[in-house]
Amino acid sequence: MKNQQLRLSWRNPILMLLGSGISNLGDFVYLVAINVIIFERTHSAVAVAGLWIIGPIASLCTQFWSGMFIDRLNKRTILITMDIIRALIIAFIPLLSSITLTYIFIFTVNIASSIFGPTSSTYIAKHIPKEQRKQFNAYQGIVTSGAFIVGPAFAGLLLINNTPSVAIYINAVSFLLSGIVFLFLPSDHVSEEAKKTKFSIKLLKEDWVQVGGFVKTSTSIMSIYILFQLMMVFAFSLDTQEVVFTQKVVGLTQSDFGFLVSITGIGYVSSSFLISIFSKKLSTKILMGVGSIVFSIGYCIYAFSNSFYTISVGFILLGFFSAASNTGFVTFFQQSFPIDMMGRLNSIFGLFQSLLKICMVLVIGYFGQILSLRITIISGTLIIFCLSVVLLVIVMKPVNEKYLSEQLEG
Repeated sequence: MKNQQLRLSWRNPILMLLGSGISNLGDFVYLVAINVIIFERTHSAVAVAGLWIIGPIASLCTQFWSGMFIDRLNKRTILITMDIIRALIIAFIPLLSSITLTYIFIFTVNIASSIFGPTSSTYIAKHIPKEQRKQFNAYQGIVTSGAFIVGPAFAGLLLINNTPSVAIYINAVSFLLSGIVFLFLPSDHVSEEAKKTKFSIKLLKEDWVQVGGFVKTSTSIMSIYILFQLMMVFAFSLDTQEVVFTQKVVGLTQSDFGFLVSITGIGYVSSSFLISIFSKKLSTKILMGVGSIVFSIGYCIYAFSNSFYTISVGFILLGFFSAASNTGFVTFFQQSFPIDMMGRLNSIFGLFQSLLKICMVLVIGYFGQILSLRITIISGTLIIFCLSVVLLVIVMKPVNEKYLSEQLEG
């Protein structure tokens, strides 16, 4: 009887992991294939670089309003719809001859992805029981990092004997399969009040005011959230210079860099696997606080490295403890933020994160040009370390212990 109950309790989480796993794998196949397609059509490095700008721009165009719909409509329906839209649009990309039209289609795909992400996070928080969330988030880390490792390799194998179009079609099929999996998940209950809601600029303003009210009255929660996200923004901006730093400053080869990326991914998968096994014994506060500290130390080792061996140690710590800190943070978000506002919170906070990411990438790139890239990277990693120390102090502060324990360990 207990085994049967356990199987039933994990049915929906497994389906969620399967759907997101198929989708993530397709995403990484698509990422490789679309870069190859654009380069083949334009033979321009600038045109390829433009692909990396489309995503943040699409997020900026979407996130300030999408939460209004996510919180009031059937989230399973939104997930399935976004998967179908992405599948259909991606399937048409190989047939397009105009590069301008291709960019428009890619932009539309990114719009759908910007809506899919916050919807998925909200749906997971709503349908995964509290006691399963930490373990589920660890499994989610395995699925995401596994797709990161397998996806590009699979795309590379496809490109050996096939055109990039074949990889694009496989990505379209992956979204269809993901949508089919979501059909077997429970549907959301939409209240009569939500069904009668008239979406308008006035409602959008009211939502922003409501989010602002939550921010003002939840200082402990928001301080943790902001500190962690600032760490991730700095980490993201430093990652954009990773190839240049490892090869031109440290003197590594392309194959060395490829190996570093691989061991980082393996570290992430290994950590997620261990967390999934010992999830009930690991405090969410420890995962987030201590995980962030060691994660930042990994960055510092990377920044000060002068050899392949020392930089490898930094990347191993980065991969292993980023999984711990991310699992802790996602669990914290699910436990601490109101589910009925989560779509709006995700979208509006995501808007500011996207803006900050764009600004920080430009700042890091600028200072990397006018100053030494080594000094720029070291400065960025020291900021990450300081943020992680403050985060740990706030999470473990005695005055917040009771309140945060109720939120995090619920």
